[in-house]
Amino acid sequence: EVQLQASGGGLVQAGGSLRLSCAGAGFTVDDYAIGWFRQTPGKEREGVSCISSSEGSTDYADSVKGRFTISSDNAKNMVYLQMNSLKPEDTAVYYCAAGSFLICSRKKRSPTWYDYWGQGTEVTVSS
Repeated sequence: EVQLQASGGGLVQAGGSLRLSCAGAGFTVDDYAIGWFRQTPGKEREGVSCISSSEGSTDYADSVKGRFTISSDNAKNMVYLQMNSLKPEDTAVYYCAAGSFLICSRKKRSPTWYDYWGQGTEVTVSS
């Protein structure tokens, strides 16, 4: 059974940093594209970043480019999202998901490309 577990959320002041972790079970993260999404109440789930470690492919939403970095540790079957220079508008519940495609791109920021989802981890950035 494919499972993803997101963790690492919390409360941080604007300008601070957090690292989110996504642990994979029942599959190998190297065999999937792993995406990070975020959602706030009343809004659609937004694609934040994606990594396909087998292809060396990454993608970032314009709103986080230069501040967030996605990475993977295949030995640990983990994917990370390092979030720096956090802003109050980054406040959301963050989810990781696995998709059966090889190349990350703007088009792949849609949640419809992803097959498996973990539960969310909440990030709150105070001003």
